[in-house]
Amino acid sequence: MIGTLRSDLWTAAADPLPRMRGPRPLARLPHVLVVLYAVVMVDAAGGHGDPTYSPLAIGQAAAVVLALFRPVPAWWVSLLVMAVGSQTGLPVREHPIYLSPGTPFSWSSFAAALQAMLFLLVALRVRPRVLAEMVTVTVLVALAFLVGEPWGHHTGAAAVWLVIVLAAAVIGAALRGARVARTQLVVQEEVTAEERARRAVLEARNRIARELHDVVAHHMSVISIQAQVAPHLVENPSQELKDNLAGIRQNAVEALAELRRVLGVLRSADGPADDAPQPTLDQVDDLIAKVRTAGLTVTATTTGEPRPLSPGIELSAFRILQEALSNAMRHAPGASVRVEIAYRPGTLALTVRNTAPRRPAPPSHGAGLGLLGMRERAHMLGGELAAGPTPDGGYEVTAALPAEDTP
Repeated sequence: MIGTLRSDLWTAAADPLPRMRGPRPLARLPHVLVVLYAVVMVDAAGGHGDPTYSPLAIGQAAAVVLALFRPVPAWWVSLLVMAVGSQTGLPVREHPIYLSPGTPFSWSSFAAALQAMLFLLVALRVRPRVLAEMVTVTVLVALAFLVGEPWGHHTGAAAVWLVIVLAAAVIGAALRGARVARTQLVVQEEVTAEERARRAVLEARNRIARELHDVVAHHMSVISIQAQVAPHLVENPSQELKDNLAGIRQNAVEALAELRRVLGVLRSADGPADDAPQPTLDQVDDLIAKVRTAGLTVTATTTGEPRPLSPGIELSAFRILQEALSNAMRHAPGASVRVEIAYRPGTLALTVRNTAPRRPAPPSHGAGLGLLGMRERAHMLGGELAAGPTPDGGYEVTAALPAEDTP
């Protein structure tokens, strides 16, 4: 309990009153009004007729101004002024509303007005528990000084002072609660908007997945079936034809598997829909074997000591090689392709170089995104990728990926 009070009340942390929203000249209007209020109350106390009121009123007014920036220290200053003012009995020369002659400054209308403003400013920024602790300590201190006086002389003025101060604290706490509720409502609306946007994205991804499945999967299935049936439609098909058709069917089946994996990612809000293993550099030989069946002459060399790399590097390297070989098949029919994989300290270097095509390439439908995808993969890992024609009319793709050993 003591530790909680000390952490709540024994702090000088700054908590400035927020500026008002709106035009810049009006942003500080609340601060100006509070300062003006404090000046007016000091002037009224000085005009009361007794010079002793002025320093006490200045002390309370200073606490009010300080409350604009540091509410807890301001409350301590106000409490100190109240303790001193409660022992300062002054003749009342103003029209007595609820004051009797000899009423101490702390229970006067000036002190009540200044402390009410202070508690209003404090209640707007501190937590309800801290405000309750401040009010409790203030009331206990007031009672301690009232008990020392002849009972009943100033309890009426003190009771009115207490009602005014408590009303100000309750109003400030209510305003703070309303502000906190509005802030929470805004946050909840932002969360709801984000969730709505996330749902819209997921619905769009599901729609794309359905369209891809309806269009691509259908054609790939037809290709697979046709490749399987074709040998039975030819009398005495050659073994080369059978192998080529088997390769076409196998590629179509694998493409369907890859398509289903991609569609699973699109349909999933959090990631892949299954745990199918992703390709790695260990499968490069299988990839090259499939490319050879398409009529390309492919040679592959590996330099350096192969070592296990992170899954992200392995997957990106495989996809870059796959895309580069696919480009060679599409744009360089009959060419010779050389694949080089070099394991260097801290780097994995990839090179795919093809010679000039032996026959014209079929027309390309639209602009491809293969080079862009390869560059994005390399840059995502902090690597580099370059692609361009070679002097002999061929094409070359080189990539350097940062590849530290896996622990």
